[in-house]
Amino acid sequence: MLKGRLGLDSAHVPHADRAGCLYLARGALTAKDGTLRFVQGDTAPQDSLPPGAYAVPVQGVSMILLGPGSTVSHDALRLLAHARTALAAVGEDGVRLYTAPPLIPDRSGLARRQARLWADETLRLSTARKMYAWRLGEILPHRRLDVLRGIEGARMKESYALWAKRIGVEWKGRRYDRARPEATDLPNQGLNHASSAVEAAAAIAVAATATIPQLGFIHEDPGQSFVLDVADLFRDTVTIPCAFRAARQVQDRPADNMERVTRRLTGRKLSDEKVIPKMIDRIKALMEERD
Repeated sequence: MLKGRLGLDSAHVPHADRAGCLYLARGALTAKDGTLRFVQGDTAPQDSLPPGAYAVPVQGVSMILLGPGSTVSHDALRLLAHARTALAAVGEDGVRLYTAPPLIPDRSGLARRQARLWADETLRLSTARKMYAWRLGEILPHRRLDVLRGIEGARMKESYALWAKRIGVEWKGRRYDRARPEATDLPNQGLNHASSAVEAAAAIAVAATATIPQLGFIHEDPGQSFVLDVADLFRDTVTIPCAFRAARQVQDRPADNMERVTRRLTGRKLSDEKVIPKMIDRIKALMEERD
């Protein structure tokens, strides 16, 4: 009865041949005549699509990121499911990940390689050292994870102090009370909010690559350990700069909301510098075959 309806008899395009993620916001994701389409509303920001209806190449992307102010129809979900295109509900510019079904890839290669790297103690440490080398700009000779974490922590303290001095805000050290995240100074609040935003982007990248969020190489206990690993790769270039710039803006304009300012600055940087595609490339590079 359903054959041919909404393009359900069409062939699948391998994810390796697709474009990646597509961000849509403030509109309606629907299906018409077997084609996915997005009706952009009149309230979209100036840098969004002009109001109107747009055909969406459902098999041309791996994941659609549906931003605030949007709706999705039942037929659109059916079409996405058949095309094996994931749909994630996200915050503005991807600074929050609210929900996303697991992406069903054509192959399980990345997840299997991740599991192999994680299960072998030597390969796990080698992978962690590779991630630290990306972050710190050098391959450290140390082979103990606690030593590597200590070196990274010291570098972060220097980076915090340098950014505070560069931006012109007072810095008294990193402080974070999980029970009261707002009960701290502006730079620490900025780091909390920027970290959450970058972690959401990393969660999108992990979902898009169908890798396993629980199997981290540096982080171990959290259920999102690999997400935190990926987010930390961008701590120096995204999280810290956005946090301190937001702190300076709110310091100069106390009426501004710290969380809103930080999320907007971080979201704009994620979008302008195409951070999520970079995260996806990093994940793929990390899982390269090696002895």
